Amino acid sequence: MTRRLFDVDEKYMVRAIELARLGMGNVSPNPMVGCVIVHDGVIIGEGYHCEYGKPHAEVNAVNSVVNKELLKDSTLYVTLEPCSHYGKTPPCSDLILKFGIPNIVVGTVDPFAQVAGKGIEKLRDGGCKVLQGYLEDKCLELNRRFFTFHQKKRPYIILKWAQTADGFIDIDRSYEQYGQSTWITNDLSRIAVHKMRADESAILVGTNTARKDNPSLTVREWNGRAPLRLLIDKNLKLSPELALFDQSIPTVVYTSKEISGKTNLEFKRILFNGNELDQILQDLHEREIQSLIVEGGQILLNSFINKNIWDEARVFTGKCNFHRGVKAPAFDALMVKSEELDDSWMFLFHKV
Repeated sequence: MTRRLFDVDEKYMVRAIELARLGMGNVSPNPMVGCVIVHDGVIIGEGYHCEYGKPHAEVNAVNSVVNKELLKDSTLYVTLEPCSHYGKTPPCSDLILKFGIPNIVVGTVDPFAQVAGKGIEKLRDGGCKVLQGYLEDKCLELNRRFFTFHQKKRPYIILKWAQTADGFIDIDRSYEQYGQSTWITNDLSRIAVHKMRADESAILVGTNTARKDNPSLTVREWNGRAPLRLLIDKNLKLSPELALFDQSIPTVVYTSKEISGKTNLEFKRILFNGNELDQILQDLHEREIQSLIVEGGQILLNSFINKNIWDEARVFTGKCNFHRGVKAPAFDALMVKSEELDDSWMFLFHKV
């Protein structure tokens, strides 16, 4: 049940959301979670889930409290329902009951089947007063990747491309121009793209983009974890000298061929029968990949748009004009954000 917020409750849940975001890029396939513990109007403990496999937000918040006796008369604010099962760490609901924290305010229920309301039920059965649905929309937005993964059984899909002011993503390149990207935006936009890569779990390009641009798909302009690189190469016609085959970071090639892999280079056979995207997304779900950037060219981007399999699009727009060339994808979407990047812009769209 969604509850109406008092200003004081909103303040603490906003703080919990701020803390949760600090785990971005480090906790997948777990969700980002923040926790604040309040006693007599004073925050006495804070924590967030810092890294996959490490203690959860509630554990870190409780551990940060100097005087544990205060917990018996405190309120715990947490963005996501406390877990009730044993995974890589013990149940957070058990920890809350152990310290006798009487009041729990939850942002949203956990969609994970092994939790999904069981944590709240355990707390209530243990005598805690639990209120749920506080800033629920913001908590859902925070973990949109996690919720999409568990509810739709696929990664959260981000389409990304750069386009000119007159709506082109590339010139009509000759073979002699292959191997070098056609820059449309600027250095600040490139840094923003690398930060985006560090925030997400995987990145996908098609055969033509690999051949024409020879991308590395790394985060060399940002300090963070590189996403899993994904490439579609049906007949393995691409040169093994391309950067994507350098074995520097884990890479998966989707192909119709049976071929043995190498260190950091896996060849995954799929059927090229018109159902390629579904097979790729199913494979990514099995790998527990919660988010995917599609950074391909016109054909790959349009394949996701035409099948209506995407969640958001980030369009980097430069000030230059090509006048002719490869047109940018056309799609129906709601623009929710714009960000100026020196002389370029990033426009964020959500699927309608």
